Order: sequence, then structure tokens, then C-alpha cells
Amino acid sequence: PVAAGSIVVPYGHVIGNEKWRGSEIAQRLQGKIRLIFEDDLGLVDFHISNRICILYISEADLVAGDEFKRRLVRFRNASSLGGIVIVEKTQISDQYFLAVQKLVVLELGMVLLPVANQGEASQLITQLVSFYVREQSKDHSSNPFFRKRCSRLAEPSVFRTVQQIPGVGKTKALLLLQQFGSIHRLCNASVEELELVVGQRAAQQIYTF
Repeated sequence: PVAAGSIVVPYGHVIGNEKWRGSEIAQRLQGKIRLIFEDDLGLVDFHISNRICILYISEADLVAGDEFKRRLVRFRNASSLGGIVIVEKTQISDQYFLAVQKLVVLELGMVLLPVANQGEASQLITQLVSFYVREQSKDHSSNPFFRKRCSRLAEPSVFRTVQQIPGVGKTKALLLLQQFGSIHRLCNASVEELELVVGQRAAQQIYTF
């Protein structure tokens, strides 16, 4: 389950992959934030909000070879979530760091945050959670338009439905929903209106469909 909205994270909680139970990172998080373990998070290590998750690359992962790269690419290809990649940058793994940075930031367009160890990672996750809690409460209290728009775009069934249109992937689906706001309005859009969002060829495909 890596689509936005498929995991519901309670306010101020973190959902962790079952494989992290008993780890140093989990022990340090306990007491600072409420940590819940799930065993079906797939490629994701931690969910810090409904739309933001963390993929953790350890020193051992870096030294072991390319499996972590395949995991990151699989996540990016299959997911509509915002992914933050936390990487252990140590004396041993330092030689691999530039290649990882290039892959994560330049090729996959994800956020990369280096840490020295799991203790530092737990502090970082705690800070990220408190940041997102603050941002959420700010948006909810002061910006009703933003709240309305987010709830609409976060509806996973609508997002998936728009992706079923021939020639529309995740990016175009998001652009279309941001522009038209609902499937009803999208169905009634003219070719010209669609062209402004997705270009001529895709607009014609969508209109015909």
C-alpha cells in the first residue's frame, strides 16, 4: 500500500514497518512520539503522515550492493506518496554517498537527508513529525481553501480513476485534478481547456475517452 491515502496515520503518530520493531531507532522514538507497527507497508519504512513516508537506507544496505537502488526506483514508480530518503552517512558508507545523492535527488526527485546513525535518525523523524503536525494545524485553522483542495486531491479513488484514462499517468492525473477539481468538471472540459493542462495529444485522448 503505497498510494496516497491508502495508509491513514493518526494525528501526531508514526506508523513503522514491523521489521523495525525492537531496533534502536524504534526504542528511541518510543516516548517521544506514538509509534504503531504494521507488517504490510511494503517498501516503506515509516509513514509520518498520510502523504509523506520515509525510506531508510542503512550503512549495511549501501555496502551490500544495488538492492536499495532497485527498492527506491520501485517505490518512485509505484507510489504517489512524498518520499523522504534517510541515509546513514558514515566513514564506511561515505564513498557511496555521492552516487546515492545523484540517484535520489536528481534522478528520482526525492528528498535526501543524511544521518550518522539510528539515534540521529530518530531525532530527525521526531522533528519531521512535529513540523507536519504544526503545518497541518496551521492549514486547518487558517486556510479553508487549502483544506478543501487537499481533501479533494487526497481522495485516492478519484486519483486512481483519473489515471485509468488512456495517456494519463500520475503526474497528469494530479495536474488535471488540481485544475478541474472533480471528475464531473473534467468530463465537461473542452479540448482547448484540457490542452492548457496536458498538451494537445493527451487532451484529444482524454476528450475522446
